[in-house]
Amino acid sequence: MSVPATFDDILVAIQPHPKKRVAVAVAQDDAVLQAVARAEKENVAHCVLVGDQDKIRAAADAASADISAADIVHEGDTHKAALKAVTLVSSGDCHIAMKGKLHTDDFLRAILNKETGLRTGRLLSHVFILEVPPPSSASSPRRLIFVTDGAMNIAPNFEEKAQICVNAIGLARLFGIEAPKVAALAGVELVNPKMQATQDAAVLALMSYRGQFEVGMVEGPLAMDLAVSEEAAHIKGVKNPVAGKAEILLVPSLEAGNILVKGYSHLAGGRTAGLVLGAKAPIVLTSRSDTAESKFFSIACAVYAADMAAVKVKIGKVRG
Repeated sequence: MSVPATFDDILVAIQPHPKKRVAVAVAQDDAVLQAVARAEKENVAHCVLVGDQDKIRAAADAASADISAADIVHEGDTHKAALKAVTLVSSGDCHIAMKGKLHTDDFLRAILNKETGLRTGRLLSHVFILEVPPPSSASSPRRLIFVTDGAMNIAPNFEEKAQICVNAIGLARLFGIEAPKVAALAGVELVNPKMQATQDAAVLALMSYRGQFEVGMVEGPLAMDLAVSEEAAHIKGVKNPVAGKAEILLVPSLEAGNILVKGYSHLAGGRTAGLVLGAKAPIVLTSRSDTAESKFFSIACAVYAADMAAVKVKIGKVRG
């Protein structure tokens, strides 16, 4: 499998495959509907819009979004609309769930519903997908980097970080990276007893060296520059297979990941997408301030990852 280096590569790669169906919960959101219209127009996905049909049509008109090819399922109540959208996915009628105009907590409550939700027993975690360098730069090859978790798990403990790492490795493998390189980020590259992130990173790296992850390689602690810049690693004399070549950035907290990605998007103009992993199906979860383009790329990435359940990546046992 070739490794997509840009979101445009993903758009090309999904064209030959059967069109996936995306259930959008509370779809009356301008940017979401613009993304839906583009997904329909470019044959990326077929969308089922669940929500107040009058508000959906009004929002589409206001956003100049042609949603004539999408289906609309009327449900005026926000919570019921979220449940209905998720049920469409859990029943197999749709393949992907997407958050519309509702709070993330309310959307996740529907995702975790014991009867009709998408829970699997695995930890749910969020992955931002960044296309780097920004489209305006041609100085180096573009590539996709996965940043986790900058949207769901606020201050994950060590065990949760391991599960977050596993989820991201599974996604990266689906994107064609057979042995993903994971940088466990911290503020410094040395273990400091006063900085929990450095201790967690070091133990994750030790687990990796001892074969406790089925595939991939985890190294840390690494500062951000050492994770993505071979020149910085050379200057600082840091030598390991991940330094400067990280494909997954495991951030120490939600705050760190959220600031990293939003700085990249809003200050550097970088293109991003966002998915939730660990459920029975891919979930598109983006910020309310994200652009229609970001929401569209998120749909495209979810379509590309729709068969993620076939990728079996887990934390293994320590070999004796």
